[in-house]
Amino acid sequence: MRLGIRFFLSWIVSALIMFALFYLWHGKFLNDFKRIQFPIAYFVTFAAFTYMVLGAGIYFLFESRLMKRVGHLFLRAVVTGFIAGLSVFMIATIVNISLTSRLSVHHLLIDCSWQILEQVVGGMVVLLFKIFIHDPIQEMA
Repeated sequence: MRLGIRFFLSWIVSALIMFALFYLWHGKFLNDFKRIQFPIAYFVTFAAFTYMVLGAGIYFLFESRLMKRVGHLFLRAVVTGFIAGLSVFMIATIVNISLTSRLSVHHLLIDCSWQILEQVVGGMVVLLFKIFIHDPIQEMA
């Protein structure tokens, strides 16, 4: 797979949008950033790098041979985001990355739903760039 303008735009824009959703949810809506025990600049920097990796991962998952079996592009974007969101949620839960001290089943379900929604939006960004960006490098591959 050769990487062209479609990849780079999808990757960067999806990462930025998912990071913005993360920041709005945890930083503004839930005020979770107040509970962080180390400098907020470190947290935001690490989160930004994490979302950059996640954006690339969503693109590669969307373009994978397995996901190409899903014929409808919209459904492929939703399934890609669902898989990515559920995976991120499970990893964060297993290694106990949480900004909340008291986790309940209710909290876990809301967190899982939000994570899936966030990554589905990332998958939709990849889909939009796949539809609207003509990339001769991608089409030759």
